[in-house]
Amino acid sequence: MLHQKTALRVAAPVAVLALALTACGGGEDKADDAKKPAAAAKPKAPATPAEAASGGELATGESAEGKVEEEDGNVTYDITAQKVDVGTEAEAQELVQDKAEAKGMVLAVAHLKFTHKGGPALTSDSDAADGTSIWADGKRGALLIGAADDAPGCEDPYDVESWKQGESHTFCDSYLIPANAKEMEVHWSEEDGEPFIWKFPGQ
Repeated sequence: MLHQKTALRVAAPVAVLALALTACGGGEDKADDAKKPAAAAKPKAPATPAEAASGGELATGESAEGKVEEEDGNVTYDITAQKVDVGTEAEAQELVQDKAEAKGMVLAVAHLKFTHKGGPALTSDSDAADGTSIWADGKRGALLIGAADDAPGCEDPYDVESWKQGESHTFCDSYLIPANAKEMEVHWSEEDGEPFIWKFPGQ
């Protein structure tokens, strides 16, 4: 179970820039470095229902099914990337300690809805959102830890300590992406799995 996100968020007075902007194509901070960035950087053709079980491109509003190894056991989730909220360069500057790191960047907040479909009820916080990342024009953005905790419509995964089958929660992840990005993608993948990809228009 990965709880590095909580420790960093508590320690920092502002959002923590977890990935260097020069390493946008690097490994996952949250979902483990075992993922293969090269495979994630090249979206697949639109997924058929049979392909969706192992990743692929999904239409807006279409959901994917994925499994997460939680503390209480393996849980199957229905996952949908609902939207990406994009802020301004000025807002991005306010979120980081080193203003130079956010120059020419904007904050992008991905909203993902997770519905507990199968497996044990959770009695502790969930790792369901750990497989999420945002890509802009084919490059992975820079993760900001703690920036979306209070965003409207977002829940903190570490506050959800009781989760039964049929219940849904919306978790958000925040990334810095180039202000002039033409296309954004929300990726979610199982550990070591191929990503599910939802595309959204850029600025």
